[in-house]
Amino acid sequence: MTKAYSGDTKSVLGLQLPTDPRWADLAGKQIEFILTDHAYCEQKAATTCISLIVQYPDKKELVERVSPLVTEEWGHFRMVLQELKKRNLTLGKQRKDEYVNQLLKQIRKGVGDYQLMDKLLVCALIEARSCERFKRLHEGLEEQALKDFYYALMVSEAGHYKLFIELAEVYFDKEEVRQRWLEMLQVEGEIMKSLTPRGDRIH
Repeated sequence: MTKAYSGDTKSVLGLQLPTDPRWADLAGKQIEFILTDHAYCEQKAATTCISLIVQYPDKKELVERVSPLVTEEWGHFRMVLQELKKRNLTLGKQRKDEYVNQLLKQIRKGVGDYQLMDKLLVCALIEARSCERFKRLHEGLEEQALKDFYYALMVSEAGHYKLFIELAEVYFDKEEVRQRWLEMLQVEGEIMKSLTPRGDRIH
């Protein structure tokens, strides 16, 4: 089990429930579905970044640091489409993401600017879990090209996770961010326990 977030950007992911390595075996047998789900995850990540900029245009550092992520996440979306094309596969339909939906329910509403803190930390959680899942795919898939593909994305997601926590610390007291992060890590772990493991989904 990884250690919890310690309040600085050098800390490890902090996830409370590691993904069973056998999940990668399931994913490898359903690569069309895992790539389709992954593509939509990248699309939603880009959309979320745009939404943050639109909702908080007065937060200068947020706008400046999140803007490049829009391009990067959309670039990842196109990269996943290329992986589908290589295999003569097409992008399937988007499916309900119960993991993300349950995380979004944790965002406090009507509690001053704390809604922004929670939005940033939810983004950090999603990026952290994606990073961890990409690591499993890198380690567990048989095809070397896909292993390399997911290694590169794993590194990228780790950077995104840190960025969202750093932004939370720009606008809120670091100790408050740390405490809320620890709370949300626990919630994320319980959400993971409640979901049936599926090899056709990233989360």
